[in-house]
Amino acid sequence: MSEGTPGNAVSNKALWAGRIISALPVLVMGIGGVFMLIDPTPMLKTFSELGYSASLARPIACVEVVCVILYLVPRTAVLGAILLTGYLGGATASHVRVGQPFYLPVAVGVLVWLGLYLRDSRLRALIPWR
Repeated sequence: MSEGTPGNAVSNKALWAGRIISALPVLVMGIGGVFMLIDPTPMLKTFSELGYSASLARPIACVEVVCVILYLVPRTAVLGAILLTGYLGGATASHVRVGQPFYLPVAVGVLVWLGLYLRDSRLRALIPWR
């Protein structure tokens, strides 16, 4: 999606706030996914604690990186946000299942949508706050 349409433009402050807020989940998930693709060894302990096979580390990292890339491209940002929400929902469920704190994936999901909401006027028109 474009960052504002001509008839209903996003203010400059909201646009930059949205970009900064969107950068936080992109950095967290993008860097984590790339590191997991390069060398999944540090993450294998966490995978085993969550009950996942070590052989799933790279495929899951690929999904994570693809979702982040889709979120970064303005035209596919909404699709990326939807896919990231699903990914983070699975992470939340995994943490809840093993009794670990689950607030981080929830917070990242909120930042994904808040950043997109602030930088995209069409999403604001779809979900108006009144």
